[in-house]
Amino acid sequence: MINIMLVCNAGMSTSMLVNKMVEAAKQQNIEATIWAIPDARLNEEWKKADVILLGPQVSYLKSRVETITAGSVPVEAIPMMDYGRMNGPAVLSMALRLKK
Repeated sequence: MINIMLVCNAGMSTSMLVNKMVEAAKQQNIEATIWAIPDARLNEEWKKADVILLGPQVSYLKSRVETITAGSVPVEAIPMMDYGRMNGPAVLSMALRLKK
């Protein structure tokens, strides 16, 4: 089981990506909880995550998130191309690599 949290500004397009990732996880028989939050909820949500992925529009928050988590959770920005194409399988694969 892996818990993947996506962070964005408001959550509209990121929630579409979450759906694509959930679909990909089901197809690959991967047990995953995947959800998106606005950056304002980061302090209260981060402890539930095994991996934190930042939408390209909030990638500037990476060092702040790493400070908040004290390096205990892998944090990475989602590549613009994968985000723009809503490439759920690629972003899921990225999260799984970060978890290892």
